[in-house]
Amino acid sequence: MNFVMAFHYKKLGELVTIIGGGTPDRNKPHFWNGDINWISVKDLVGDTISSSLETITTEGLEKSSAKLIPKGNIILPTRMALGKVAINQIDVAINQDLKALIIKDNSQLDLYYLFYFLKSKSNFIESKGKGATVKGITVNLISNLEVPILPLTLQKKIASVLRKAQALINKRKAQIEALDQLTQSVFLEMFGDPVSNKTWERRPLKDIADVRDGTHDSPKYVPNGYPLVTSKNIKNGKIDLSNVNYISEEDFININKRSKVDIGDIIMPMIGTIGNPIIVDEQPNFAIKNVALIKFNNPLLVNIYLKYLLDSHYLDYILNKNKRGGTQKFLSLTDIRNMEIPLPPRDLQDKFSEIVKKIDSQKSILHKSLRELEKNFNSLMQRAFKGELFND
Repeated sequence: MNFVMAFHYKKLGELVTIIGGGTPDRNKPHFWNGDINWISVKDLVGDTISSSLETITTEGLEKSSAKLIPKGNIILPTRMALGKVAINQIDVAINQDLKALIIKDNSQLDLYYLFYFLKSKSNFIESKGKGATVKGITVNLISNLEVPILPLTLQKKIASVLRKAQALINKRKAQIEALDQLTQSVFLEMFGDPVSNKTWERRPLKDIADVRDGTHDSPKYVPNGYPLVTSKNIKNGKIDLSNVNYISEEDFININKRSKVDIGDIIMPMIGTIGNPIIVDEQPNFAIKNVALIKFNNPLLVNIYLKYLLDSHYLDYILNKNKRGGTQKFLSLTDIRNMEIPLPPRDLQDKFSEIVKKIDSQKSILHKSLRELEKNFNSLMQRAFKGELFND
């Protein structure tokens, strides 16, 4: 049968039952820490849900608007993290920011086919979010999504192709994660635990590096100009300019009189989630605000060593020691300058740097491969739900 000939649409609301959830009363401890997995948006970290950060009791479920969803259904958020979608591999109760989609007739609609269709709509769903601070969508929007319907055998065939493509992506991500763990292991093997190992001399960071921060002013934003990098633009070890604000050339020059960023410097968020230091490895054309800037002018300290020290649990140890907390809202410049830094011999730091560069070279190859796999996967999804994947 020709795929295009069999292609028609149905509204999602006709195909699934949409179930909402709720949160048991937090003031009643006996509602919590039970045997029922209770999930929120925080649990949507992958394509499947096999555990939960919190659990509730049977009474907590019965006395609240939380709903128990049997395993093997689709969960998606209608508030925060819009565009995410997952399949629960275990029975779960869901909170009010999530909706469960229960397929009405499994002989007409395949679970994984619907899952990948919703993934293909991720950008669309995210773009429809409304709200000043927290974006949300209506159940109506979900119900009115038009799902391309075709014979179940073809649905399963499409789902199988997409699952195999997704498996390749997951494998590549796992390889990258393994290299990240290798770097952390090498750090600990060479330098020991920075909290407990007292082998090395310790000196305040201000004595061995030039520590500054970005502007404290709020320059006027312009449609086109120079990027102003803040904490929100430092993600996953990279500078993300996709949601950056721009400033004029005059403001850019004035800010850089105080805190010009150069190749080899470390920049690190000081507001929001503290940490996530990055080494600037390309010629910067941006200014910084509320971001720490560490410049290296002393042979005792190598930037790669310091980056991984700050990336370790040592930073949390320092913050907690100063009663700041690992996720506090603001880290002062004084805190950073006074941070005690263990100083292994320079040749050991250099050796570690060379190992990291080799690992990073392998990671770069894997990241390039991952981008290509994700591009192909997105292309497959778009073709599948336009009726172009199996049309002969």
